[in-house]
Amino acid sequence: MSQQRKGQWTTYLLGIAVIVFTVALVVYPKQGFDAGIAGLKMFWDIVFPSLLPFFILAELLLGLGMVRGLGVLLEPLMRPLFSVPGAGAFALSMGLAAGYPMDAVITSRFRETGMCTRIEGERLLAFTNTADPLFMITAVAVGMFKSPELGALIALAHYIAAFLVGVSFKLWGRGSEPTPTSGQHANTNIFVRAFREVFVARQEDGRPFGKLLRDSVTESMMTILMICGFIVFFAVMIEVMHLSGVLTVIGMPIAFLYHLLGVHSSLINPTLAGLLEIDIGSAQTAAQQAAPLIQRVAIVGGIIGWSGLAVHAQVASVITSTDIRMSPYFLARFLHAVLAVVFTYALWALGLGKTALHAVSASLPVFASTQAAAAGAPWWRVVGAGLTSFVWLTAGLLLVSVAVHLVRRVRVIAWRAKLRS
Repeated sequence: MSQQRKGQWTTYLLGIAVIVFTVALVVYPKQGFDAGIAGLKMFWDIVFPSLLPFFILAELLLGLGMVRGLGVLLEPLMRPLFSVPGAGAFALSMGLAAGYPMDAVITSRFRETGMCTRIEGERLLAFTNTADPLFMITAVAVGMFKSPELGALIALAHYIAAFLVGVSFKLWGRGSEPTPTSGQHANTNIFVRAFREVFVARQEDGRPFGKLLRDSVTESMMTILMICGFIVFFAVMIEVMHLSGVLTVIGMPIAFLYHLLGVHSSLINPTLAGLLEIDIGSAQTAAQQAAPLIQRVAIVGGIIGWSGLAVHAQVASVITSTDIRMSPYFLARFLHAVLAVVFTYALWALGLGKTALHAVSASLPVFASTQAAAAGAPWWRVVGAGLTSFVWLTAGLLLVSVAVHLVRRVRVIAWRAKLRS
């Protein structure tokens, strides 16, 4: 089939789907309205206060050149592990602290400013697309499962899976030309190079701070409103598909697979909802009391790893101005979901279901700040927990990266001394 003919069929199918969805909204007006209100409430209570400060902060740090400086310091860690520039650690830490689609916004800005190649951008999206600890501990573990201890289990499985996805995606586009490392041939100290890159990047941007702040707020508000639209749209679409029986038809292959694997049948529809939207799917899965707890937790872990077509649509809209492709992103999300399920079962089988993981989470500052925000979670506690997580994650990555750099430097000096002798 030719490309033109394929495009025509795609247009026809999408047109039919939109018409059917419009008719369904006319048939189910009240249910659609209620679903839209629920999606809007979730956006206003959780997404808006937790993401907007990070969007503005990311734009300011990019404009001030701080990200370029961090990139120099983090290059010794990120390049060997994931084959991405050191600045990729900024996308990683912001994604871990703020959740979806923070990583896509930052990766898109990297690509637009030439801080990464297309392949490196695709690698970044593969493993930085993670849920934040606040969502997994507060919303999922506390709010849905009524068990704070499960938050650490879900989070650890999620982050281990993300790390393995990042390492495996080193092979993606292998042989492509990487971005040059800033000052990599210079003999100056790594900290001196970092400060120099901050100054150079600030000069290249050139905007006065007042204009930079205005642009940061404006662009962040546009992005956050786009996310709001996707959340409301997918909330209504899932409700309409459930009422019309479309989810039941689509779920037949999943029902067959679950039957083979011995997964409880009550988890079929929640899984389908999770394929479309992460919050709704996770809530419906946790509510199926007839299914074994480990199955519910594992499927929620898979849903969070997959992140839902609603998040995928947000990512696609964010990177639409770049040449980054969505196909590796879809592959990474599927791999992340499978690995998250596997590691959830593995951690559970090792006896880390509750007590041990609760002790681990209470001892880590990243999780401790998040758990503190779980008690009622007013907006300022949500933002505070996220910022605390970002600071601890960035500081930890910097310490490891500088340590790796110093060890390599000592080895090089020792090797040169040995050759001279």
